Amino acid sequence: MNLLNNLLFVALHYVAIVVFFVGIIYRYRTKGFTYSSLSSQFLEGRGMRLPVLLFHWGLLAIILLHLLIVLFPSAVVAWNSNPMRLLLHEILAFAFGLCALLGMVGLLIRRFTYPRLQPVTSRMDIAIELLLLTQILLGLWTALGYRWGSTWFAADLSPYLLSIVRGNPRIDVVSDMPTVIKLHVVGAFVILGLVPFTRLVHFLVAPLHYTWRSYQQVIWYWDRSRVRASQTAWTTNPPKNN
Repeated sequence: MNLLNNLLFVALHYVAIVVFFVGIIYRYRTKGFTYSSLSSQFLEGRGMRLPVLLFHWGLLAIILLHLLIVLFPSAVVAWNSNPMRLLLHEILAFAFGLCALLGMVGLLIRRFTYPRLQPVTSRMDIAIELLLLTQILLGLWTALGYRWGSTWFAADLSPYLLSIVRGNPRIDVVSDMPTVIKLHVVGAFVILGLVPFTRLVHFLVAPLHYTWRSYQQVIWYWDRSRVRASQTAWTTNPPKNN
């Protein structure tokens, strides 16, 4: 059992972290143009908008909540000391988890039921989506079966995850936890290690700078009526946009 715990909660984590950083650097340097989600919307956009919004916003919120608990455990415990705030925290986290689950199910159904998407669907696409679905289900199962998770996460799992970063893993903290929680922890690092080989890599180049850059003014310097007229051979003199 000690050997298994060392493999799952020490070796696997460091392997996943190394593969993640080496993989994203190698892929960026050799296949930089594949740093995208490889969107299939132009092939089939029906039924996509709602699942995409639910999955991305739900997953983003859950990841941010997990990071806050890991980085500021004392503040989270202090916040949760008030029963109403603790209840609000748990309800919001579970609601975001449900959003991510509904979105993921919708995207999987779309990928399996629209024939035009099959040629651009790889085995890795299916594998990572099923892993994400399993990870979300494990998180919801944990939230339902082991209440007030944000508090015991801050008290137990946060020190463990920080000890991984510091190079002194405290596997005693996680080795006695229920199986579903262990699977959830292992699943997170498996997904982390697979990021460089999947569409998930696109989150590293998300256009976040759009939120603070100055506005761009686009001005049309062409007679629209001439451009839209079928008899105008405007392709030989393309419109000038700035």
